[in-house]
Amino acid sequence: MWELVEDAVKDSLKILPFLFAAYLIIEYIEHKSSNKLVNGLRRFGVVGGAVLGCVPQCGFSVAASNLYAGRIITAGTLIAVFISTSDEAIPILLSSNGNLKLILSLITIKISLAVIAGTMADSIFTGLFSRKNNEGIASSIHRHVCTDCGCHDEQGLFKPALKHTINIFIFLFIINLFLNFLIEFAGEDDLSEILLNDSILQPALAGIIGFIPNCAASVILTQLYIEGSISFGSVIAGLSTGAGVGLLILFKMNRNLKENIMIILYIYVFSVLAGSLIQMLM
Repeated sequence: MWELVEDAVKDSLKILPFLFAAYLIIEYIEHKSSNKLVNGLRRFGVVGGAVLGCVPQCGFSVAASNLYAGRIITAGTLIAVFISTSDEAIPILLSSNGNLKLILSLITIKISLAVIAGTMADSIFTGLFSRKNNEGIASSIHRHVCTDCGCHDEQGLFKPALKHTINIFIFLFIINLFLNFLIEFAGEDDLSEILLNDSILQPALAGIIGFIPNCAASVILTQLYIEGSISFGSVIAGLSTGAGVGLLILFKMNRNLKENIMIILYIYVFSVLAGSLIQMLM
């Protein structure tokens, strides 16, 4: 048992300095240009949402939920942000293997899928969703900044970057320990069966995991992909359904439950179909 713990600690400690460096850079970008980027969601629609959503962490999914609740952006733009969001996946990939080709492929595919899904959604949902509750851009942005998503901190760069690093390190340690335990006591074959390895249903399972409304989903999915337990198509499906805290904020700020459920179902079906197609092609 102690050997499994030791291996999990070693595996997690390897990426710690790289993880902290990645979060320092992310915090710098968010502190310097957060309000401008949030305004970009409104100005550039679906394409802007798809591009800004790929910025690591869940800040823009939270912003998009608030802006949609105020009817400042369309459902398509909100969906584009959600699908493009990868939460903690990119920092973990950067710190674990630094495969820039893989990271660029992930970002490019996610942005492309987000644009397609958002454009289709604006066409499908036109006239179906209410246009009431337009509270104005200033109020919506104020609610975004004041919402406790853990993405904004007035204590400089070092402390929030360290906080993110510690939180993700703990998640990684738990997941590594859990995977080591499964491999040791259940065997790789049984683990593959649990995760539906080589099955067309694996993206559907990953898509469900993605709906965990915090950074745990992206950490689990990314680590499973790094370990070779799930396919690239499955990690795309799971990271496309996962918008971190943004999902919770959508249900909190937008009181129309029917709209929220339709948006979630649309994202799930689109993400699973896209992930399944990628899995078959690759």
